Amino acid sequence: MRVKIITDSTSDISQAEARELNITVVPLRTIFGQHEYLDGVTLSPEEFYEKLPKSKELPTTSQPSPYDFEQAFTQPLSEGDDIIVLCLPETISGTYQSANIAKNNVGGRIWVIDSGTTTLGLKILVKFALGLRDAGKSAEEIVSAIEEEKKSICLYAAIDTLDYFVKGGRLSKTSAFAGALLRLKPIVSFIQGSLKVAGKCHGLKKAYAELLRLVEDSGGIDFSKPYSIGYAGDRSRLDQFELLCKQTYSGHEPIIGCIGCVIGTHAGPGAVAIAFFKKPV
Repeated sequence: MRVKIITDSTSDISQAEARELNITVVPLRTIFGQHEYLDGVTLSPEEFYEKLPKSKELPTTSQPSPYDFEQAFTQPLSEGDDIIVLCLPETISGTYQSANIAKNNVGGRIWVIDSGTTTLGLKILVKFALGLRDAGKSAEEIVSAIEEEKKSICLYAAIDTLDYFVKGGRLSKTSAFAGALLRLKPIVSFIQGSLKVAGKCHGLKKAYAELLRLVEDSGGIDFSKPYSIGYAGDRSRLDQFELLCKQTYSGHEPIIGCIGCVIGTHAGPGAVAIAFFKKPV
């Protein structure tokens, strides 16, 4: 019996890449005023970051409907496939709930997993699941491994400002105030569904060094699994950090990714991030 992997668009896996990987990506929605776009379908990350600074109001985002997931389930179920769905966390979105409603509506062998992570973190979890699928593991074996390994995913990002997180209701104004006052570069963490301010630094060079310090403080990277670095908006912002990672982790190539529309709405342009599975204790 085959296993079909489905994820949502906050994994920042493009529709073209999804076809190559034989997975399905269900898009969330990004809303600019009266105009609603499907993440990665009718609005690319490049178009999003071009529109963002021109928008008078912060765009909003919305989850896929249960019907959207039912549509994604139709063909795999008709072909007798098992389905594993990897969603961004229930703590920040109703996507997980929509997928579960759809599962209950259609029945069948479907597992819906709250990934506890998003963007680059969700991408590497999907890549981990694909490695197990391609190795011939059963759906039960893949789900068991994901549920265990997702606990070890860490995501850290250096961002230009916390304003987007505050406007989007993800952080309090108090969390953002000190950094804005001192013109510091905030560092945020997103681990097991929880967003926190992990530090603040003067300048990008120190911020990038701080990201790698946090990696080591977390226990270091498990290079037997994928790790990823990425950017929001300007690809050139990643160049210095990419070089630093390749020097520090010589011989271990990261997956390079662009942080897409939905997470970019909250992180804003200019973010640089790293996601990895930490080493087992």
